[in-house]
Amino acid sequence: MKKIVLFFLTLNTVVFAQTTIKGKITDKKDPLAFASVSIPELSKGVNANENGMYVLENIPNGSFTIHFSFIGYKTKKKIVVIDNNISIILDVALEENQSLDEVVVTGTLKAVSRLETPVPVEVYTATFLKKNPTPNIFEALQNVNGVRPQLNCNICNTGDIHTNGLEGPYTMVTIDGMPIVSGLSTVYGLSGIPNSLIERIEIVKGPASSLYGSEAVGGLINIITKSPATAPLLYADFFSTTWLENNLDLGAKYNLGKKMHALLGLNYFNYNNPIDNNQDNFTDVTLQERISVFNKLSWDRKSEKEFSIAGRFFYEDRWGGEMQWNKSYRGGDEVYGESIYTKRYELLGKYELPIVENVTSSLSYTNHHQNSVYGTTLFEAKQEIAYGQLTWDKKSTNHDFLIGMAYRYQLYNDNTTATKAPEKNKISSVFVQDEIKLSKSNHILLGSRLDYHSIHGYIFTPRIAYRWKPTKNDIFRINAGTGFRVVNLFTEEHAALTGSRDVIIKENLNPEKSYNINFNYLKKGQIGENIQSIVEFSSWYTHFKNQIIPDYDTNANQIIYENLKGYSKTFGITGNVEFLFPFGLKTMTGFTLLNSKNKRDAIVSTPILTEKFSATWGISYTLSKWNATLDYTGNIYGPMRLSLLGDLDPRSEYSSFWSIQNIQFTYKNIKNFEWYLGAKNLLNWTPNKKNPFLIARANDPFDKEVVFDANGNPMATANNPYALTFDPSYVYAPNQGIRLFLGMRYSLN
Repeated sequence: MKKIVLFFLTLNTVVFAQTTIKGKITDKKDPLAFASVSIPELSKGVNANENGMYVLENIPNGSFTIHFSFIGYKTKKKIVVIDNNISIILDVALEENQSLDEVVVTGTLKAVSRLETPVPVEVYTATFLKKNPTPNIFEALQNVNGVRPQLNCNICNTGDIHTNGLEGPYTMVTIDGMPIVSGLSTVYGLSGIPNSLIERIEIVKGPASSLYGSEAVGGLINIITKSPATAPLLYADFFSTTWLENNLDLGAKYNLGKKMHALLGLNYFNYNNPIDNNQDNFTDVTLQERISVFNKLSWDRKSEKEFSIAGRFFYEDRWGGEMQWNKSYRGGDEVYGESIYTKRYELLGKYELPIVENVTSSLSYTNHHQNSVYGTTLFEAKQEIAYGQLTWDKKSTNHDFLIGMAYRYQLYNDNTTATKAPEKNKISSVFVQDEIKLSKSNHILLGSRLDYHSIHGYIFTPRIAYRWKPTKNDIFRINAGTGFRVVNLFTEEHAALTGSRDVIIKENLNPEKSYNINFNYLKKGQIGENIQSIVEFSSWYTHFKNQIIPDYDTNANQIIYENLKGYSKTFGITGNVEFLFPFGLKTMTGFTLLNSKNKRDAIVSTPILTEKFSATWGISYTLSKWNATLDYTGNIYGPMRLSLLGDLDPRSEYSSFWSIQNIQFTYKNIKNFEWYLGAKNLLNWTPNKKNPFLIARANDPFDKEVVFDANGNPMATANNPYALTFDPSYVYAPNQGIRLFLGMRYSLN
C-alpha cells in the first residue's frame, strides 16, 4: 500500500508540477508597458503591466522557449528548463529594432535578411502607420519618401500612388505577394485595406516585372497581413475627426479545432458631412461609406510548412458633387454629381507542398464590379482576375535558385465604346532567378521572365542585381532590369470619364516597355556611444521605349491617347536618414530629387503632376514618465505642372510649394488601452488659396451656357470670359484644411 501511495505522489510531482515565471521587461533603461510574453509550445501568453512586470503561471516541467516582444523592438527568445515547482525570476532587456535585420520577401520572392538581399527593400511596420492614423492604406503612404498618394479628381477624390515620379498604374500593389490590386482597383480598391490587419509594408522602388509580371514597372508595394498565430486575441481602433470622419478597425483571432487558426478583421468608414469651404458649391471631400471584411485561416501541419487561405469582401458607396445633390439626381443633368458603387471579392491562398523540396503554390482570385455615374456619363464595369503561381526554392553550394511558373486570366467588360465585347486576356509565364554568392561580401542575382500574352505574344523581362558588402555596416547595390505593362485605359485614367473633354484613341495601344537602373548605398552606424544611425541613398534612371501618355496640350477639349513616338524618361536621387537617440527620440527624414521628360513628335515637355522635389519626415519622442509618445510627421512637395484648358485659363500652370504636417500625442498608461489625439494639416493649407477656382465652370457643370465655334472649341463670352468648359481634373493635393482627431486603441493578447 505504501508503494502505491508513493507511486501516485511521484506521478503527481512529475506530471502536475507547476512553476511560475515572472520578471520585468525594459529597454535597458525604462520599463516597456504591456510588452508581450509567450510560450508558443504551450499556446500560453500574457502582457506585462504598465510597469513592465509580467507573470506566467502554471508552467509544467520541461524545456520551453519564451518569446519577449514589443512593437519597435527586436524579439528576444530565452530557453528555460523546468524540473521543479520553484518560481523563476527572469528579467529581459529588449533592443530597438531599426528594421535592418528584418526578414523581407518582396525583393526576391523568398524570405531573406534585409541586410543580405541584393534588392533594396524598405520596410514600414504597424508602428509607422500609427504615427499618423489614417482610414486606409492610400493615405497611410503619404509620409513614405518617394511615394506620393495622388488625387486625380476634385469631385470623387479618386487617386493612385506615384513612385519616384511614375504614375499609379506603374506601381504594383500586392497583398501577401499576390497581385490583386490592379485594373479597376488601381483607382478604387486601395481605400478598402484595413490598416489594423497589416503586419508590415515592404516597398521596392524600380522594376520588378521579372518576378511579378505586368504593372510592376515603377515599383512594388507588398502589404503583408498579420498571422493568426501572432495577432492579438482582440483588437479595436476607433477615431473621429472634427470633420466627422469616423473610422473603426476591429480584429480578433480564434481557433477552429486544435490545428486551425483564424484571424477576422473588419473596417468601417463613414463620412457624411458635406463641406464647401472654398465656396464653389461642390463638396470639398467625397462623402463615403465603406465596409471591408477580412478573414484569414491557417493550419498547423506536422511538416511545419505553410497552409493559409484568406478572403476579403469590400463595398463602398461614395459621391461628390454639387452641395444640393442627392441620389434622386443620379445620372441626370439637373444637379451634377459623381456617384460610385464598388463591390469587390478577393481570395488568397498559399500551400507549401508536403515534400522535402521547398515547393510553394499560391493563388488569388478577384471579382470587382463598379457602377458609377459622372454627371450624365454612366460607367459600369466588371473585372475578374484569376492568378496561380508555383515556385521551387532550391539551394546548391553557392547558388540559390528560384524557379517558377504562373498563369493569369483576366475577364474585363464595360459599357464604353472602346470595349465592344468582353475582353479575355491570358498570360502564361515562366521565370528563373539565381542568387550567386561569389564571396562573403559579393552576391550577384540573375533573373529573367518570359510571358506569353494572348494578344501581344511573347514578352521577355530580364534583371540583374549586385550586392557588395565591404563591412558589416556598409552595403552597395546595383539593380538593372526591364518592365512591361498592358494599359487598361478607362480603369486607370479617371480623366477619361469625368469632365467634358472628348476621349480620342488614335490607334491600337501597344504594351509599354521600360528599362531601369538603380544604385543604392546603405550605412548602419553609430555616433558616439549611444546614437544609432541609418543612412541610405539611391539614384535611378528609367527610360520608356513606349508609354501611353494622355495628351492634354494639343486640344483643350480633348484627351488624346496614342503610342509614344519619341521617348519618356525619369531620373533622380533619393535619400533617407534615421537617428535613434538614447533619451527616447527617433527621427526619420527623406528627400527625393527627380527630373521627368517626355518627347512626343520632337516636342519635349514635363509630365503633368510630377514634382521635382519632395521631402518627408517623422519625429517621435517617448515620454517615459507619462508612458506616452509624441509624433510629428509631414511632407513637402515642389511645383508640378497642372492641366489647363487653354491660353485664357487664369489658373496657375504650376502648383506652388505645399506641405501637409501632422502632430499626435499617444497615452499608454491604461492597461490594454491607448488613447491618441492630434491635428492633421497643421498649416491649414489647401490648393485653392492661390487660384481663383479649382473646378472650371463649376456654375455650369453640364456646359449648357457654353458657346462653341464651328470646330467645337469653346468661345469667350461675357458669361464665359476664359473660354472654359466644365472640368474637375485641376487637382494635385487634398482639399481638407486643418482638423483635429481623437481615437482609442484596445489590444488583448
